[in-house]
Amino acid sequence: MAVGGETDQTPTAASPDQQPEPRSGPQADDSVVLSAVESDPLLACLEFISAFHKRPYSAKVLVAGLPVGPEGMTPQIFLKAAERAGFRSKIVKRSFSRIPIDVYPVVVMLASGPVVLVRRTEDGRAIAFLPETGSVETGSLDELIENYTGYAAFVRPEVVLEDFEQSTRDDDKKHWFWGTIFKSKGLYLQVMLAAVVINMFAMTVPLFTMNVYDRVVPNNAIETLYVLAIGAGLVFVFDFILKTLRGLFIDLAGKRADVILACRIFDQLLDMKIASRPQSAGAFASTLKEFESVRDFFTSATLISFVDLPFALLFLLVIYFLAGPPVFVFIAAIGLVLVYALLVQIPLGRVVRRYYKENQQRHGILIETINGLEIIKSIGAEARMRYLWEGLVGLTAKSSQSSRAWSMSAQNFAALINQVSNVSVVIVGVHLLVEGEMTMGGIIATVMLGSRALGPFTQLSQLLVRLNQTRASLGGLNSMMQAEVERPPEKRFLHRPTLEGSVAFDHVSFTYPGREAPALRDISFNIKAGEHVGIIGRIGSGKSTVAKLVMGLYDSQDGMVTIGGTDLRQIDPVDLRREIGYVPQEPFLFRGTIRDNIAAAAPHVSDEKILNAARLTGVDELVRQSPLGYDTPVGERGDGLSGGQRQAVTLARAIVRDPAIVIMDEPTSSMDARTEDELFKGLKDSLKGRTLLLVTHRGSLLGLVDRLIVMDSGTVVADGPRQKVVEDLAKGRVRSSKSGAAK
Repeated sequence: MAVGGETDQTPTAASPDQQPEPRSGPQADDSVVLSAVESDPLLACLEFISAFHKRPYSAKVLVAGLPVGPEGMTPQIFLKAAERAGFRSKIVKRSFSRIPIDVYPVVVMLASGPVVLVRRTEDGRAIAFLPETGSVETGSLDELIENYTGYAAFVRPEVVLEDFEQSTRDDDKKHWFWGTIFKSKGLYLQVMLAAVVINMFAMTVPLFTMNVYDRVVPNNAIETLYVLAIGAGLVFVFDFILKTLRGLFIDLAGKRADVILACRIFDQLLDMKIASRPQSAGAFASTLKEFESVRDFFTSATLISFVDLPFALLFLLVIYFLAGPPVFVFIAAIGLVLVYALLVQIPLGRVVRRYYKENQQRHGILIETINGLEIIKSIGAEARMRYLWEGLVGLTAKSSQSSRAWSMSAQNFAALINQVSNVSVVIVGVHLLVEGEMTMGGIIATVMLGSRALGPFTQLSQLLVRLNQTRASLGGLNSMMQAEVERPPEKRFLHRPTLEGSVAFDHVSFTYPGREAPALRDISFNIKAGEHVGIIGRIGSGKSTVAKLVMGLYDSQDGMVTIGGTDLRQIDPVDLRREIGYVPQEPFLFRGTIRDNIAAAAPHVSDEKILNAARLTGVDELVRQSPLGYDTPVGERGDGLSGGQRQAVTLARAIVRDPAIVIMDEPTSSMDARTEDELFKGLKDSLKGRTLLLVTHRGSLLGLVDRLIVMDSGTVVADGPRQKVVEDLAKGRVRSSKSGAAK
């Protein structure tokens, strides 16, 4: 849209520490905190509206946890993002004249894209926010109406914030699995209704047979035979239709649950705190894989078999009215099968749980072998991995065999009881026939109905095996879904559109989960914004731990870490990491291209910034050597690139977003001296004005810093200007933590 005219006064930011107050209505102040997202107009519109209503959220926070692709927000994701931010929203098709004034600001869809109509003026002009410029402008209302497509998005704050928070907490209390399954209760209710009719139709053949033997044959009533056959045929047609619909309903409910649950599990994986992550990646992956077992249980014929179990009572009731005493034979048979199946569940449950744990360990070995195959071959550790693998394969095979043996035992017992019960019913029926209390057709119908009643129970052992497996799988998934997350829905973080680069540790102590020895012991230091600080020390002294705490990957057990004077725990992790560029000790690249990896956290970043980051880190030289340029493919974990090349791409990824704080953990450990020297020259100028935390053992990089912090055994033993600390180290004036502090 071209809403030509003058631009409103530049918005001003409120104090970042001020808690945003809910405010609605078109009379709200137009002063907002805004960072335009040019390549995603819907996101820019939502960011503007959140700031307009004094509930400001950054673009990164609004899309955090949502599947936003390179093309930007879709209308469905827009509504979801608005809901998560505490707004009621809907997209409507409505003429411009029917848009109420009290819903302003409103997102109107124009032929050129969405804009936010803030308000109309009395002289027939429009004040609107334009995503492409990131500014509020005044223009012609008639021109806006002319370009209006007929669709608008109403976005309003929740009227009572307390009610919204309570409803959010109530939603969170719903079980992640059963709550999702319950959303398809309508479909499952239809499955139950279909099951009632289908099981009633199942009596067609027994009753048809009984009437043929008792009425048609003795009376030679051929016309009656065909009438009965036509009626049975119609029942069979409806039975076929209902069974087909029942299968479709189960598949549809399963598909809905599959999509929702798979996304929810993956969201939990990305949202959970690092401290809550299991130590074995393979076992963790195995737990996630068990979702397929849970899903299949609720989307397969297994569920149909469970649904059919209660209808055995219906068949027993019909047998009682048809034959009387023979029904007790089937009741006894069902009782025996049920008791045996339940008794078998005691050892079977233990076997299934043992198999679940052993399979997790086996999967862990498999993942570890795949990830470390190159190292395994290099050091000749194939024999050890084979020994571990074959041992676990043997254990899982033994558990699986035990599971099948117990299951087969129950299945064979059920088949035996079924055969004995049929013979017993025939014997009882013959005696009743002789006494004139039962007919030949009644005997045949009773046997057929009895087999139908016993049918689900003969499969009960298999059903209970699947149920045990599903319970074990669901238990593992429950543990993961209950893990603590970084951004709890009930917590409102402080909105920080920008972060000052100062960092402070105030008596911080930290111990990694599952370990006894603390990684940090009561450390304190202050780093000013724009200061370049090197952190050095022996292996295991806590240098990398400091970097992880600054990024909010872990929470300290004692003390406080502050960024820009604000407790790090009060800052949204998304806002925090948006302002931090991190180069890990072990570079990790994703499958894709070099460009994809540089822009992994900023898919909308301009090519100019990518080229500049590549030039500063030496990636441009790597690109020049490949005919595919920035589209050069990169394998999993950076396969296809050398260690130094991976580090160069990781460095480019860290600085491409212009972060306020740059953290480098041994950034050049795999680079040669020439490449390191070129990198040093490129980074020296680009790091001006940014806070730098450099963790290194290499003296060649210390020229990037002005101050050194020396750590030993989790404590700070020296802190001061670089040259002075280097001299103190050379002269032995810095003692280890075990022998005392620095002189």
